Amino acid sequence: MPDDLKRADIHLIQRILPHRYPFLLVDKVEEINGTISARGYKNVTMNEPHFQGHFPGAPVMPGVTIVEAMAQTAGVMIGVGADVVDQDLLIYFMSIDKCKFRRKVIPGDVLIMELETLRGKPGGKVWKFGGKATVDGELAAEAEFTAMIDLPKG
Repeated sequence: MPDDLKRADIHLIQRILPHRYPFLLVDKVEEINGTISARGYKNVTMNEPHFQGHFPGAPVMPGVTIVEAMAQTAGVMIGVGADVVDQDLLIYFMSIDKCKFRRKVIPGDVLIMELETLRGKPGGKVWKFGGKATVDGELAAEAEFTAMIDLPKG
């Protein structure tokens, strides 16, 4: 990995995102290229609470949680790229567009999420991202989404 690309382990992720178990859905983020692009990883395990009911005997990661994992990856990218670590960053969905699901994601899979910024700049409130999630090189989901980034004043 080139020296100018950054990464975030789970400790740094928790300093950026307010999410915690059971809703922290990204384990690490690598290849963070400022606020331009990043690659996130989610290790999908059977002990996640949504698998109790989605679906008993045939566990499948809900599509909405895949999109949320993509959004959390984008949030970490902004946190690192815009240097807003430890600043109580909150990110809210404004829209989700062009969302498609192509493959089941099941326990044992490693979900790889590649995100890019389509619109937005450091200091701005509204950002648009595009991303895809893959498992073993196979497309699992893709979406574009717009989010509002809220930093407390102070």
